[in-house]
Amino acid sequence: MSTGFDRDSDEFARGARAVVVYPDLGGSTRDAEARLEETAGLALAIGIEVVERVALRIRAPKPGTLIGSGQVDALAETVRDAELGLAVFDAALTPVQQRNLETALGCKVIDRTGLILEIFGERARTAEGRLQVELAHLDYQAGRLVRSWTHLERQRGGFGFLGGPGETQIEADRRLIRDRMARLRRELDSVSRTRGLHRGRRQRAPWPVIALVGYTNAGKSTLFNRLTGADVMAENLLFATLDPTLRQISLPGIDKAILSDTVGFVSELPTQLVAAFKATLEEVVSADLLIHIRDIAHPDTQAQKDDVETVLKEIGVDPATPRFEAWNKLDLLDAEQRDAVLAEADKRDDVIAVSALSGEGVDALIGKVAGLLTQGHRRYTVRLDPSDGAGAAWLHQHGDVVEHWMDGEHAVYEVRMAPKDYERFEVRGV
Repeated sequence: MSTGFDRDSDEFARGARAVVVYPDLGGSTRDAEARLEETAGLALAIGIEVVERVALRIRAPKPGTLIGSGQVDALAETVRDAELGLAVFDAALTPVQQRNLETALGCKVIDRTGLILEIFGERARTAEGRLQVELAHLDYQAGRLVRSWTHLERQRGGFGFLGGPGETQIEADRRLIRDRMARLRRELDSVSRTRGLHRGRRQRAPWPVIALVGYTNAGKSTLFNRLTGADVMAENLLFATLDPTLRQISLPGIDKAILSDTVGFVSELPTQLVAAFKATLEEVVSADLLIHIRDIAHPDTQAQKDDVETVLKEIGVDPATPRFEAWNKLDLLDAEQRDAVLAEADKRDDVIAVSALSGEGVDALIGKVAGLLTQGHRRYTVRLDPSDGAGAAWLHQHGDVVEHWMDGEHAVYEVRMAPKDYERFEVRGV
């Protein structure tokens, strides 16, 4: 029976049969079953067929295999009996551990980082997304050439007549990876500069940016579609959305705002991906308001919140940026759970309970967004040339014009608006 894998290849086939292994090292606040379910969902996201799920209690991690020898033997028996071609470890494996486990189990082994990188590689749609994923994957692979096959140990001849012993294949491969990573970083720097120019234009155009953030599969894209009428991919699938999407929306008291749907976060998000996706996540860093979408029906909702907050810190989000939580998926709660969630949300001014699927609570969320964006508005006196119709229209669209009169050769406007909007108005012609 074909397992869907070639052990001498780093590629694997869709539909491969796999076992998901969760090495429980202790000290985790997460439920083991929920963790297995999440990892199985990650595997399903790229077409892997999860046949077995195994949680292993680890007293002391083994340097060579992470798990104990008895556990390795039992797992190898499972792989043989079910004719599996892949073992997905929900943990970070060293190159040596990965190679030893492949030898002992007789199948391909990937860790959590490798699995997430595969998903991102398959889901990236834009040129920028593909560059970011390739950079992250090369960074990951660079440290794993030690487990590569024997052809990497052969030496090449040196240059010239006295070239010496030359360089090994593994050294050449590392050099090629470094060169490719340097080129990718230059391309991403160029993309980042272009994105910065676009962001600068939006700031002069004075539209506030609202970023949806949250754990993967929390319902960000479903809420995004409901608020904007867009058709961004929204499925019960981990990492359904990878590339950022921006749409224009109207809010009470605000003529125009930009809503941004971003990639979902996940626990133990590979550091390579956090670094590579910083350009994309700059939309989050520079946002005027963050809405943290939480799957309130998930058993690990608090742990997921902590993971999201950790990533926000890693990418440099200002803690003072206005934000609130949208407790999503009310429709999945039973009556007792629902009443408890609604009661708790009512006590807090930083929470709105919603169902993005049914639309329940969305009007309250829109009101909350508008209130936060207009909070702290001040009154300004603006003097314009009477011929400046664009400036007058700008004031009406983005502020509340209280009074308007002519004073000699100038049109004078008394207008209430946010200080940040007033600053944008001041530089609109720059």
